[in-house]
Amino acid sequence: MKAPIALVDCNNFYTSCERVFDPQLQGVPLVVLSNNDGCVIARSEEAKALGIAMGTPLHHIPRSAYRQGLVLKSSNYELYGDMSRRVLAVLRESTPLVEPYSIDESWVELAGLGGERLEAECHRLRDKVKRWTGLQVSVGCGPSRTLAKLANRHAKRHPATNGVSVINGPVRADSRALLARTLVSDVWGIGGRVSARLQEMDIRSALDLATADPTLIRRRFSVVLERTLRELGGLHCIDMIDDSEGKKMIMTSRSFGKMTADRDQIMASLMAHASRGAEKLRRQGSLASAVMITLRTNKFAEGVAQHRDSKVIALPWPTDDTFEIVRAVRRELDAIRQEGVRYHKSGVLLMDLVDRHGRQLDAFQAKRDDNQRQRSEKLMTTLDSLNRRFGKDAVTVGYCQRIGLRRNTSTDKERRSNTRGEEPDWWLRSRYCSNRWTTRLEEIPKVTLE
Repeated sequence: MKAPIALVDCNNFYTSCERVFDPQLQGVPLVVLSNNDGCVIARSEEAKALGIAMGTPLHHIPRSAYRQGLVLKSSNYELYGDMSRRVLAVLRESTPLVEPYSIDESWVELAGLGGERLEAECHRLRDKVKRWTGLQVSVGCGPSRTLAKLANRHAKRHPATNGVSVINGPVRADSRALLARTLVSDVWGIGGRVSARLQEMDIRSALDLATADPTLIRRRFSVVLERTLRELGGLHCIDMIDDSEGKKMIMTSRSFGKMTADRDQIMASLMAHASRGAEKLRRQGSLASAVMITLRTNKFAEGVAQHRDSKVIALPWPTDDTFEIVRAVRRELDAIRQEGVRYHKSGVLLMDLVDRHGRQLDAFQAKRDDNQRQRSEKLMTTLDSLNRRFGKDAVTVGYCQRIGLRRNTSTDKERRSNTRGEEPDWWLRSRYCSNRWTTRLEEIPKVTLE
């Protein structure tokens, strides 16, 4: 019998991360804005109560919301990513198999537990995450992922659950009643069109789908929906994946703070992405065999010349060396850039990844100076060590640093005031960005004793 699986979901994750280090934000309407402070991507419960919808452009937020104390924050992905890693670390101390699902959700296998012990363990996990990270999570548990997802939804929406809900399939009366109350459109993975077709067959609730004929569902829809049906019935159809297996590709991409045609600015953005991607390569123990660089304009900008292009660059041998990858990017930029065109976004994709310990050297690579490879590995180890010790981008490729990759002041606000007129076009606008409390020594919280 398969072990129960739980979905651990951080509540209002981005706004909750902001509140961990700024208690004054507790109970205040709070929204987090997208890259370049464009639109709302996260809301606290208080902001939702003001009627602010997801995706609302910044300039469309009503003035009445500000009069009721609305606070804006720019997206601080360095903080959110580190807080996500901390939550994962807490979960991995409690159970051996944890699979990240998104930045704020993880699947957790809870082997050897059942009944009251299972619910007690879910509460223990929830309390431990809160105590060690300051973040509130909801835990939904069941014999399948689909039921765990449904249970998590119930736990988040009903305060009486105290953040934990366990579903054991449509066998127990309470679980059966919950499935009967859940619309089929609210089941994980069922979209609007499929939901409408199911309702035409008089399948309106999750329970209706769980008790439908699986052969009929597969014939009229797909094997995917049949799997959802069986999972609602308590059958474990999707196995856990050990996330220690590295990614097959690594993409680093970002929109610019403002459009630019300046070659140096565009080059600096691509080199920054290449450097970040190479760092991720080394972290997961992989080597890249090819690099793809991309550029594109803003398709929504009127009266602006439109252009988008990409180019794949084969590397001489698989590598994780920042300088080799950056050299490849610098060499090919002019192959895709058009003079005078103002670009809005750039990206670097590292492709054809291989395990650094299992790679096979070809005849040409075998001739490469072994001392040179060893120097490269030592240099990259030193580079990563310095950036871990002194903060991200403390040491970068010289060209990026000259163009303005580094942020030397404690906050984005101070950086803008100190570098007025010098801020690179490709830097993101982050007018309301909080400190990166957990990853930058110069930005850690300060306590003054009177």
